[in-house]
Order: sequence, then C-alpha cells, then structure tokens
Amino acid sequence: MKTTALILPGFQGSGAEHWQTYWERADASFVRVVQRDWDHPVCEEWVSALEKALEKVDSEVILVAHSMACLLVAHWASKEHRAIKGALLVAPPCALSPSFPKEAKGFENTPMLPFNFPSIVVASTNDPYASIEYTQTLARAWG
Repeated sequence: MKTTALILPGFQGSGAEHWQTYWERADASFVRVVQRDWDHPVCEEWVSALEKALEKVDSEVILVAHSMACLLVAHWASKEHRAIKGALLVAPPCALSPSFPKEAKGFENTPMLPFNFPSIVVASTNDPYASIEYTQTLARAWG
C-alpha cells in the first residue's frame, strides 16, 4: 500500500533551505500540511489543520514533524484520531522554556501520554529549545 508522509513544519514554517522542504521537493509522496499562521501558532488550529489534511489522504500516513510541530503531534495523539503508520519527531522543544516563542498559544501543556503508533524522536545535545534530558523525557513518555 502507498504511504504518504505529511510534513509538519514548526514555528515560522520550513523555508526553502530546510531539510523538510528538500524532502518534499524530492518525493511527491511528501505533502506539507499548511498552517493558517506560521508566525502566531495556535495549537488548536494546528491540530485542526492536521486533521483536515489527514481527511484528504487515502493511504497510510507517516507524520514528519519538526520542532513545535512535534508538540502538535503530541496534542493530536492525545485525542481520538485516525490510525497512522508512525511518526518522525525531530527536535521537540520545551514549551515552558524562556526560548519558546511567546507568539505560540496552547502548546504549553504538552501531553505526556504514550502514542498508539510507532515513533522516533531525533534530538541533539546543543538544541537551544530543549535539553537532551527533557527530550529523553518526552521520548520515554511518548513511547
């Protein structure tokens, strides 16, 4: 069966030189989920946009999330949702960190529940938005 990778950019979207954009250009099965406002994200709106994108896909789905979009996935996964094949979560930030964008609303209570789909969390030790210890806590909580 065909698989669609839904690209979920973080705060301010993924620009022309971002790895998500390269992946999207390289393969037609990679489809970007467009948000109404990349600069003033509202978690509830981002979750709704993901739901609407999923309704349009008639294949298996893998979510490919970067930064703030990892938190979007956690919020989406904590509610009843369509089954997906899995998720790649790259550089999830700490919504309570002083470096987290003040423009973002509704991301602060990050669900710490296991996902009901396989996931991989990718992180680095020099991420200014989350410590490696925090990211490891998220990875364990999400399963």
